[in-house]
Formats: sequence, structure tokens, C-alpha cells
Amino acid sequence: MINDIFIIARKDLKEVISSRGSFRSGLVYLLIVIGVMGIMMPLSSGRIWLTEPLIPLVWAWFPILLVINVVTDSFAGERERNTLETLLASRLSDRSILFGKITASVIYGWGLGMISNLVAVITVNVADPGPGFQFYDPLVYLALVFFPLLACLLMSSIGVLVSLNAPTARAAYQKLSLVMLAVIIIPTLIGNFAGEKIAQQMAMIFEGVNFIQLGIGVALVILVADGFLIWLAMQRFKRARLILE
Repeated sequence: MINDIFIIARKDLKEVISSRGSFRSGLVYLLIVIGVMGIMMPLSSGRIWLTEPLIPLVWAWFPILLVINVVTDSFAGERERNTLETLLASRLSDRSILFGKITASVIYGWGLGMISNLVAVITVNVADPGPGFQFYDPLVYLALVFFPLLACLLMSSIGVLVSLNAPTARAAYQKLSLVMLAVIIIPTLIGNFAGEKIAQQMAMIFEGVNFIQLGIGVALVILVADGFLIWLAMQRFKRARLILE
């Protein structure tokens, strides 16, 4: 089953990279994304990118945005290209197809985020050598690894449910973009542009909070939500029903 999952994931990743005209142009797009996240943004912040945890964490939502590009095409795109019936008629099990679609979108978004985080370390150290090589604080790096992973899995699970019911990939993308806008982007922008008084009030609220315990609690909540949504997708994904649709 694991091999079947990666067969689907590899197929979907090739398709999303080639969707920009050719495989080469798709790779150029990936390099641009890594350049923005791993070079331009860290350069504008300098060493504070590695020493102030809130800065990279605030932008940790960006890989989640990349997930939308893949997951909205997972089933709606297959339906639109008239390839869904061929896929469903294959020997692959329902779970292999479903988990393969989810895996592809998570690898795409989370993987680009991880590569960009490592490129950012090189960028900061080359641009500002300072006293020596500097890396993220271990706890910050763990947060940069696991929170985007859980969040990408969450968005991928939601996206699969949306894509299963959407007639086209464009319709699925629009619906999922609204979710992304309401849940992540708007609160992030509000936080970035909040006045000093609001920022001080927020600092007072979180004063004395154990952020490690808070982070573990939030991660567990997201993990439970991931599990529930994946279970829901498994219940919704019925091969016979999709063929008739």
C-alpha cells in the first residue's frame, strides 16, 4: 500500500510541476518560490530572522498556500481532464489513491517550506557572517518543522474534501482560498499591522504563558483535527459513487 501511495503522489507532483507549460518552467517556478522564501525575505530581516522566532513562524503559513495548488487538482482536476474514471478503474485501492493525493500536496508545500528554511540559514550567514555560523534555536526549528507539517496536512485534508465535491479545479481553488483567507491570512495581516497599543495588550495576555506547553497543546488540537478530517475523507471517498458522478 505504501508503494501505491507514493505512485499516486509522484504522479500528482509531476503533473503540478508540469502544469505551468513544461517540466522546466515548473522547476523555474519552484526556484522562484525558494528564492523568495529562502533568500529575499531573510535578506530583508538579517540575522534577526534566526534569532527572533516570531518572524519565520509568522511566515510559516506560506507553505500551506502552496498546498492549495496541488490538493485542489487532486480529484476535481482529474474529473475536469476526464482521467478520474481511468484512475478509479486501476488496481489501486481507495485508501492508496486518497492518501497518495494527500501525500503529494503535503510533500509539495511542506517540502518547499523546509528547503526554504535551510536556504534562509545559508543566506543569513553569507550576507552577515558575524561572529560565526548561526542556526535556528532548536525549539524554534522544531516548531518550523512540525507546525507547517500539521497545518499542511490539515489544509490538504480539507482540500481533498472540497475537491471531491467540486466540478472543476478552479472551483475547488476558490473555495479553499476563502478558507485560507479567513483562517490564516487575515489574522496574520492583522497581527502584522496591529498598532503598538494592541501589540502591548497581546504581550500582557501572553506574559507568563509557557509557550512550550501552549505549542504542544495547539499541535495536539491540529493533530486531532487532521485525524478527524482524514477519517471524514475516507468515508466520503467511495469509488462507485465517484464513477457515477
